[in-house]
Formats: sequence, structure tokens, C-alpha cells
Amino acid sequence: MTVFEKASPENTRRALEIAIDKAMALDCDIVFSTKERATAFAALEVAGEKGFTGKIIAFTAGCGMENPDENAMTEETRRELEAAGIVLAVYTNALSGVKSDISGRLSGKSGSHYPAEVVTHALLMFGQGVRVCVEIAAMAVDAEKLPFGKPAVALGGDGYGLDTVCVLTAGYTITLFHTRIHEVLCKPW
Repeated sequence: MTVFEKASPENTRRALEIAIDKAMALDCDIVFSTKERATAFAALEVAGEKGFTGKIIAFTAGCGMENPDENAMTEETRRELEAAGIVLAVYTNALSGVKSDISGRLSGKSGSHYPAEVVTHALLMFGQGVRVCVEIAAMAVDAEKLPFGKPAVALGGDGYGLDTVCVLTAGYTITLFHTRIHEVLCKPW
């Protein structure tokens, strides 16, 4: 396993190289989340250099995730990425959507933790990127972008670039505990 010194967008290209090499060896697709075009185009560049012909799936945050009535990715960027061959999907965080609103409203009042919050924090013990890999892969299965029951290579990070790569077989978000993480190929220390 490659261990990066720290979480950083500077790890993106190396994480993509590791991911695409593994996806080619396994004959499977890759999936990651991004708010910007740079990460997706970096994936296309590395894929082209290595001759990867599998699906490159990029999820972007849905409307209202950052600002009311705004998508994290512009329509122009979406069209540009799709034209370049990226399979795009829009998401709401499967493990933090509604519970973020509820726990934010009840914070300090009830002291309770919701099951999705417990799962999120358990995954965070392995790092933000591992949590993202599990969540984004499950959402990709939900959206029929990844096939159920088949391994895939997922990439995650801390919101800016990619620094974690996992090989996993994702369950649906409603059967998240069917997810199996087979390998963590790289992550930050």
C-alpha cells in the first residue's frame, strides 16, 4: 500500500495512476466524486496514457449542497466532461444527507447519534478518503452506474483532489453492510 505523507490535491495524479492500473488488472470501472473539472480531466489523461477503456464515473454534488439553488459543477463543465467520455451523476451524500440536518438541529439537545452518523465515523477512522470511497461506490450502484456485485475501484479524498484508492464491491445504500472493501491501495498518513 502506498502511504502519502498527508492529504493533498498533489496526490491526485499518483492516486489515479494506482487506481487505473488496478482497474485494468481487474477489468473493472473507476468511480470518484469531484466538484471541478480538473480531477475528471486528470482521470481522462491518465486513462488515455495507460490505455484504460473502462468506465470513468464521476459524481458531483447536487443542488443545494454548497449554496441554495446552485450546483457544485456548472452546466457547461458537465457538458464538457460528458463530451469527453466521463459518465456523470449527481449525488446527495448517502451517509450524511438528512441526518446532517437533523443532528444539526438537535446538536447539544438530545445527545443522540443516528446510525448513519455512527457508520460515517467508523469509516473516518480509516480516513476521509475511505469514507468517500465506500459512500460514492454505494451511490454509484444505486444510480446504476456501477454493476451490483462486481468489484470496482473507488477514489476519494478530503474535498480537494484524490488521495485514497480502494478496491471494493459495493452494496446499495440500503444494504450498505453488504459492501466489502477488498484492498486499500493508497491513502494519506
